Amino acid sequence: MAEDPYKTLGVPRDASPEAIKSAYRKLARQHHPDLNPGKPEAEARFKAISAANDLLSDPEKRARFDRGEIDAEGQEQRPQHSYRHYAEQPTGEKYGPRGGARPDAEVFEDLFADLFEQRRRAESAPRRGMDESYRLAVPFLHAVQGATETLTLPDGRGLSVKIPPGVETGQVLRLRGQGGPGRNGGPDGDALIELEVAPHKLYRREGNDLHMDLPVTVKEAVLGGPVIVPTPGGPLRVTLPEGSDAGRQIRLRGRGVAAHGERAAGDLFLTLRIVIGTADEALKSFLRDWTPEHPEDPRAGLEAAP
Repeated sequence: MAEDPYKTLGVPRDASPEAIKSAYRKLARQHHPDLNPGKPEAEARFKAISAANDLLSDPEKRARFDRGEIDAEGQEQRPQHSYRHYAEQPTGEKYGPRGGARPDAEVFEDLFADLFEQRRRAESAPRRGMDESYRLAVPFLHAVQGATETLTLPDGRGLSVKIPPGVETGQVLRLRGQGGPGRNGGPDGDALIELEVAPHKLYRREGNDLHMDLPVTVKEAVLGGPVIVPTPGGPLRVTLPEGSDAGRQIRLRGRGVAAHGERAAGDLFLTLRIVIGTADEALKSFLRDWTPEHPEDPRAGLEAAP
């Protein structure tokens, strides 16, 4: 059995036609499928409301229902327009000339007004701008020491980008408010800048430490003494120990990736590489006549692995 149409519309049995019309318009706007997408229960409710209104807005039908000559489903009269006809339509069926119940012209006007108002509010609401992505090539020493780079945007503008010490390839910097413009007073989007750190001809990076091969002469390696070493912070005078063999590693504390925030500076490791260069006749003559006091075989212990 269909629900009592008076109960469906939420009006008393002695409600005036105007009260019935007002209740119907309010409920129809509230439950219309176009205002409740994806909610089949709202569509079913709307059908029931439309069927109840169809019965009660017709003076003759209403009178017969009140006298008990027809029930809430209106089975005895005009079944093609009965209350059951509307209540039993398949969920999802649209409301057209063959679908039976349709809101009257005023309800349609209210519905369109609601849809228009929703769209107007959505279009006029503040909207955040889009984030925009860029790539920026960073010189190695700028990534180690920190610097400020200029990124040229597609529209020709230059964007100043502060590079903190220690950045790596693939790291993304977010510059707030430097993306697409906001709408209707909304905030601008952000610029997302992916960094690509270039390699360096002298230094290799491992974490926050740097490594470099330091060429030295035979004399410097044997006698030791001061040499000038290029570091990311500038030239540095370093004293080599006497008898420094090839491959010896010297650690320069704090000369690697610069400190940033709570992170301490890294170190610079120098690996000595002896360079003979062009041997003159004096050196050749000395080596021919030279006999070490403590001869050593530099290849002792070398064996080919099986």
